[in-house]
Amino acid sequence: MADPDKAMDSAGLTNPRVREYVRHWAEITGADRIEVVSAADDARLVAEALDAGELEPAGEGRYYSRSYHKDTARSEERTIVATNDPADAGQYNNWRPASEMKPLLEGKMRGALVGKTMYVIPYLMAPPGSPLDQFATGVELTDTRTVVLHMIRMARVGVEFVNDLADPDSFVRAVHVTGELESLGHGTPDDQRYFVTCADERTILHFGSSYGGNALLGKIAHGLRQAAYDGWASRSFLGEQFMLIGIEDRQTGRTYHVAGGFPSASGKTNLAMMQAPDALGDRYHVTFYGDDIAWLWVDPDSGRVLALNPEYGVFGVAKDTNEATNPNALHSVDPGTGAIFTNVAYNPATQEVWWEGKTPEPPADVTGWLDWKGHAIADREPGDDAPWAHPNSRFTTTLANVPNVAGDFDDPKGVPVDAIIFGGRTRDREPLVRAITDLAEGVYDGLTLGAEATFAAEGVDGQLRYDPMSMRPFMSYAEGEYAAHWLRIIGAATEQPIFAHVNWFQRDPDDGHFRWPGYRENLRPLLWLLQLKNGEVTGRETAVGILPTEEELDLTGVEISRADLDAILSIDVDRWRQEMGFREEHLKQFHGLPDEIWEAHRRVAAALEAADQG
Repeated sequence: MADPDKAMDSAGLTNPRVREYVRHWAEITGADRIEVVSAADDARLVAEALDAGELEPAGEGRYYSRSYHKDTARSEERTIVATNDPADAGQYNNWRPASEMKPLLEGKMRGALVGKTMYVIPYLMAPPGSPLDQFATGVELTDTRTVVLHMIRMARVGVEFVNDLADPDSFVRAVHVTGELESLGHGTPDDQRYFVTCADERTILHFGSSYGGNALLGKIAHGLRQAAYDGWASRSFLGEQFMLIGIEDRQTGRTYHVAGGFPSASGKTNLAMMQAPDALGDRYHVTFYGDDIAWLWVDPDSGRVLALNPEYGVFGVAKDTNEATNPNALHSVDPGTGAIFTNVAYNPATQEVWWEGKTPEPPADVTGWLDWKGHAIADREPGDDAPWAHPNSRFTTTLANVPNVAGDFDDPKGVPVDAIIFGGRTRDREPLVRAITDLAEGVYDGLTLGAEATFAAEGVDGQLRYDPMSMRPFMSYAEGEYAAHWLRIIGAATEQPIFAHVNWFQRDPDDGHFRWPGYRENLRPLLWLLQLKNGEVTGRETAVGILPTEEELDLTGVEISRADLDAILSIDVDRWRQEMGFREEHLKQFHGLPDEIWEAHRRVAAALEAADQG
């Protein structure tokens, strides 16, 4: 068994509580070797991973990895929030008692690192010196070198982040053990995987994966689930699955900031990394802060809502990323960036990578190309059109590699939030943008956020899969308390952000075309929203919010038909009345929902009943 103290002394790790934690888990896991890592170790660890075949070269300064074929995505059904208070149980957080889960996970991890290295990753999930520092520090223990390399790209890594803590005990304890992936019973009644956040003890125990959010514990487990719980328990901030962007108006010299939540496949990353459309590019510039997580709090001095992205990198979906859809994402993984591609197609001879949507057609010469499982494309049977890359294939790169990253992305003070937007993929009911100026109605809208699911087969055409604030998979305490916490935090601001709901995905019911061109053009409704907040436009009042008039929305250079424009700037009252019934059933699931939310629901329902069909 390894000597933990020798390894920690060598690395200069002095925090006594961290040392105690490492010794404890070294004994449980039986690790043969312990290595404390920092960002400065990246080049050496990459070289070791290449020598071991854990990575393959993907051109200059880029790397390729392939995961076990059943270990390719976050596993919601195996993800558990465990605390010591049953009141923390919610509709979505799969709550279990900590007294049950901790011994179970310790049992699975006991002796699991015999003959292996335990890597110690001290990390920080915020720019150093932020007001939320006390919630941002963690130490992940892992048995997987590629996890270390991803963490170096996704978080700030080094012993300095734990050695100087004002309270040596104020760090998240995160333990990741891969397990024998081939024998864990993925998706069967015997599934042995457990991804547990013991939120009130600030302890994360993940067993049975080496992929993504199951293994990069600073990201979702700490940055979202644990942070959401910490923010609520401390009554001090919100930890949300939000993108965060800046919009610079070169004419006025002012920069606005917009945060927002979007369910899966609703355009969040493309929005976060978008460029201004050509017709507006001389005046406006969009800057990137983050595409996945934002922490929000109220500055006591200014009374403004502030936000920062706690992550240091991007763990992006490769599929459909190309020069047209998201050039900034594509160039964030250019040669020399140190990016890691996972589960894309790979050609060992040429060191090229490819995924569906990267180019209109796959490479014509399939010689040497391997699909995401490592099988030769050239050996496929005629007619085998299985994807070359896994639909959830990823790229990992640091924020600094994103071409339009904001100059102050690493500023610990955060940035003031002017607007909070929600957006789901819906084909008919939701207009292009509708603004909400009432706090309770804004929070209510976030709680009823959803995207279309395949409910038509069940006879409930048009029903959404609700995803409150886009946090359904990341809730760590009861939803009623969550709504109250939102009202408390944002309600404390003397200058509150404007809320809005956006939808880029309305379709023509006859031929199915998208009514709005989307992508870079999505800046236009955001500019209208900011103008509304500034009092520069007034919009048109409806039962569900304020909509832009055609004259107010800058459509310079946009090709759109009269029928499409009329549709995306109007409300289908009948569809909305149907939606209100679905919303009521959805909200009834949440125990202790604040009265303000129910009152907002009744106000919107009454306004819809009073609305005429015009």
